Amino acid sequence: MNSIGDMILYRIGELAKAASLSERTIDYYTKLGLIKPESRSMKNYRLYSHETLAALERINQLKQEKYTLEEIKSMMDKWNAATPEADVSDKLAELELQMQRLEREVKALEPMINGLKPVQARRALAALIPQGVACMEAIKLLLTQNPPM
Repeated sequence: MNSIGDMILYRIGELAKAASLSERTIDYYTKLGLIKPESRSMKNYRLYSHETLAALERINQLKQEKYTLEEIKSMMDKWNAATPEADVSDKLAELELQMQRLEREVKALEPMINGLKPVQARRALAALIPQGVACMEAIKLLLTQNPPM
């Protein structure tokens, strides 16, 4: 590993090992433009940053979700070009969709919950209530904070 200032940089073999990928895959992703080297070493080795490792994790996750490499590149280009404001708006929209999905799942569970004995229902809800309240408080805090000017 090399470093520039406080930044740790990985040579291709080190990055491949850290990401559990082959060096050939790292080469291919670099040629496609999915990842980019941060700089080059004195011996002309490509050096990749820790952010590249995070990008490789995102790529693997999206591949598991059955996205093509072309679709992944398009998404990553959008993410890299996004402004912080757009990023926050996208995340909030994503959270809203997740909350709607969870609401549907809870409604689907209602008949099963109604079929539980009172002791079982209390036990099940006792485990969920603190997490649900904490989540709602975090969202409320996030939405009521005054943004910096």
